[in-house]
Order: sequence, then structure tokens, then C-alpha cells
Amino acid sequence: MLVDLLIRNAHILTQDPDRPIAESLLIHDGKVLDVDPDAGMAARAARVIDAAGATIVPGFNDVHAHSVWFGLGLMEAGLGTVESLEDVYDVIAEAAAALEPDEWVVASGFSPLLLDGQQPDRDRLDAAAGGRPVWIKHSSGHACTLNGVALALIEADGADFGAGIDGGAVVRGQDGRPTGLLEENAMRLVQDLLLPYPLETIERALDLATSHYLTEGITSVTDAGIAGGWIGHSPQEFAAYQNAKDKGLLSVRMQPMIVLDALHPLQGHTADSVTSGLDTGIRTGLGDDWLRLGPVKIFSDGSLLGSTAYVTEDYVGCTHNHGYLQMDAAKLRETALKAYSAGWAVAMHAIGDHAIDHAIDILTEAQDTFGLNSLPNRIEHGGVVRPEQLDRIASAGIVLVPQPHFITEFGDGMARLLGPKRIPWSYPGKSLLTRGVVLPGSSDRPVSNGRPLDVMQSFVERLTPSGAVYGPAERITAAEALAAYTTGSAAATGAEGVKGRLSRGYLADLAFLDQDPTKVVPSAIGAIQVLATMVGGEIRFGADAFPPRIRTEELEPALSTSSSTDS
Repeated sequence: MLVDLLIRNAHILTQDPDRPIAESLLIHDGKVLDVDPDAGMAARAARVIDAAGATIVPGFNDVHAHSVWFGLGLMEAGLGTVESLEDVYDVIAEAAAALEPDEWVVASGFSPLLLDGQQPDRDRLDAAAGGRPVWIKHSSGHACTLNGVALALIEADGADFGAGIDGGAVVRGQDGRPTGLLEENAMRLVQDLLLPYPLETIERALDLATSHYLTEGITSVTDAGIAGGWIGHSPQEFAAYQNAKDKGLLSVRMQPMIVLDALHPLQGHTADSVTSGLDTGIRTGLGDDWLRLGPVKIFSDGSLLGSTAYVTEDYVGCTHNHGYLQMDAAKLRETALKAYSAGWAVAMHAIGDHAIDHAIDILTEAQDTFGLNSLPNRIEHGGVVRPEQLDRIASAGIVLVPQPHFITEFGDGMARLLGPKRIPWSYPGKSLLTRGVVLPGSSDRPVSNGRPLDVMQSFVERLTPSGAVYGPAERITAAEALAAYTTGSAAATGAEGVKGRLSRGYLADLAFLDQDPTKVVPSAIGAIQVLATMVGGEIRFGADAFPPRIRTEELEPALSTSSSTDS
């Protein structure tokens, strides 16, 4: 039997405790056939890659990102690097100059937290855009800013800015006039006017996003919310993932989460309970190793970046502001339990500790009532998690999904909002591991930088932009950070039997690195370069770095001695 590929002369961090270090891999049919094969097995390889001493790790797995949102951002005006409001106006003006007079100027990546909370002025945006409507998407995903022209179009479409919005707000200035800032569910006002996107646009966004992922060693991603709510781009969004896969535009393995809003009551036989799901009873787990439905995504609260996360104590300097839930607590519980009873694992967005109280109560009730699901239940983010909450999470087997790179990008602003008492409880790492809780790797991209090696450095250092240490007791080692992005992420997504390790039978998804991330000083982890990325035994990025060599001559002796028994 001929075997597809032999990778040799490598420093392989397998993440398999039985064989943590290896030098060669034998790959066949997209999977690892053998680790450090003997000479006879190695001689069967039709192709050989000499890794020239490069470090090889399992492909990185980001379990909380937003690929369509990220891909769209690559097509929109970028505000991620602005240093002042004047920079914002300049970017808007430059983008507007290339548009027709009635076209919308769409920009993304804006973070007011990096500008000391300053928000663009709606009138200045009017001037910068030359009278065109402006839609600025905040990097948090929990707010957006419009100019006066855009607000007028929304009002003309029938919106009533004077009416209250459940789970959101149209922010007004001291003069009572809307400032253009829309929080949480209020963002639907502009989305209802401009969405849905065409499926071809979503497919293009997926192509751009997943092609970029390969350059960072990412081979699997969980997209945390599609097809519904204020985070969805089309009611048919999952079809765009299928189309992208069929067209060869989906470069990495994907696990999309359907947003709760896309589910609706399902009535079956009279013996069946009325549950909540998709028509035909489709639920978590449908698909294959390339594209599979994940949990249902449920939003409970807002964002630390926008001071809308639901915390038990007021934000520092914001008297009487402790954020809010995005829906009534009773409704949150009812809808989550209905979805869970229909076979949907639950991934609940909960950043503030008060929201996490609700999340733990709901998830434990679901598990106690209906049993465990096909995938672990999850709490997304965990911006403030009290120690006793960590104990409850551990006891229930819930997966907490923190994003340590928020500390690197926004840590000083978050520290000001939380104060010294709550900083040690923010985006935990070590506390999860010591309690035996699964710790996965994730970024929430494009809210923050999603390059795994950068996020791993944040796991280890926990340094804010000013260089302050943010919760030093939650630092983890580089080896633990690597495990988070491999075995931890595989466990969090229910794929621990096929991903996250380079062992026999596991998917041949791996990254070639120029250095061992567990051996360099912590400050150098992010500087490590990804030389190549392999998905399913095929190099999809960096093929020129390790061109495989066909071994026809070397195979002849092996074939002559084994042809009578191999087929």
C-alpha cells in the first residue's frame, strides 16, 4: 500500500501525552497514519517533506470568532488603527470620495475605548461623508454609530426614536437629539434597512477570512453566531457556508453557531413536546468534519467595551450603571431550555458576573432536566467571573471561553471600568485549569486580533497596552496556552477524538512554525512565524516553504518486497 506523505526531520509537539515529542509523521487519506514510523512504513510514502527542523504543532482552533464579520471588514473602510476622532473623519471622507452621492459609507473596527470613550460627532460625519449616510460598526459588535443622514433615512423608514427598545438604546445627547450611537438591539434599526447581504457577498467574506486564517496556522474555527439577531447577515447565512464549501472557498474547517432568533417553535407528534428549532428538526451536530452545526448562540448581556455587560456592582465612575440583559430573565430561561430540549447545545454570551449567574442557572437546569447534549454547553467570554461561579462551572462541566487578547488590546480601559476588586476575576485562565475546566483558545475576532500566537502570548503575559499586569494569578504557561488552542479547543467543540493532537487516526491538520513556542521567552511568542499550514494532509499555505518530493526511485525496493501482500 502506498501512503500519501511522510514528513520528517521535524520537531513535533504532538499534544499526545503518550508521545509528546516526535520527529516524523506518516499521513494518508487526510489523517495521521503513524507517528515516528519505522523504516518499512516510512518507505511506503509516495511523497516526502523535509521539515528542516521546523516545529510542527496541531493546527490552531479558534472556538469563538466571526468570520463573515471579519471578511466583510476586509472589504470596508477600516477604523482599527485610528488614534483620534480626526482620523475617523479622514477615513470616512476618503471612503466617501469613491462612492456615488447616495451610497452608504460603511466602516468597521472602531473602538471608543481606545479613544478614552470618545464618540464621533454625527454632524462632523455628515460633513466628512459629503451628505452620504454613514454606518460605523464598533469593534465590540455591541454598538454602532450613524451620522445624521443615516438617522434621517431610518426615521423615514418608520423608526420611532422615542420608543423604548428592549435590550438596547438609542443614545441621546443633553439636547435630547440622538447622537448616532446605537447600543445592542437598537442596532437592528440600521440592519433592518440594509440587510440581508447577498449570499455571494457572504461567500466572498468567508473566502477572504478563511484564506487569512491559513497564514496564521488556523485550521478550524467556530463562528459564534450566524443567521439571526443583530449579529447575523442573512436568514440564509448557513447556505453561504455550504456554497463556499462547495466552491472551494472555505479554506478551514468551520463550526457555525445558529443565533437563537433563527429558531422557532416546532410541533411534531402529539407525544412530542413543543420545542424550539429549525424546520425538519435539524440541530447541533449535523454535518461532517469540514462543516458542522455547533451550539445555538444566545446573547444574555452586552459588552465590557461598551459598559453594557451585566455586572452585579456598578461600573467604576458610572454610578447606577451595571449594564443590562438583552431580554427579560424569564424569557431568557424559557427560550434557552426550549432550544436545549430540541437537541441544541447552548453557547451563552455572558460577560458580566450577573449575566453569568443567569447562564450557570439555566445551563445546569437544562443538563439536570434533559441530560447532557452531544456537545458541551458553553459560556462565552467571562469578562467578570467570581470564584464561586468558577466552582459551579467546574461542577457542571460547562466550558468557559475567555479571550485573553482583550487584555492586550483593551486592558487599561477595562481596568478603569472594573476597578481593582474585579480585575483578578476578569477573563480567567489558570483558575479554570486548576479546577479541571476545559480551557480553549479563542479571539472573538474581529473584536480583537485573532492571530493565535499573539493570543497565546496574551495568555502567558496578561499585559495591558500600558504594560500593567492584569490579574497575574491567571497567567498560564506557554505549554498550557498551546494546549488551549489545540486539545482544549477540540474538547470545547466536541472534536477531541479527531482534532487537537497529532496521533494515529487524527486529522492531519497542522502548522509549521519557525520556533518552538514553549521554548522562547514569553514576549517572543507572538514573533514566531507560521511557515506553512496543512489541512487534511494538504498544504494550503506556504507550499513553497516545504515542497514535497516524489520518491519513485526510493519506493521501488519497498514495492518489490511488499507487492504480494499489500493492496
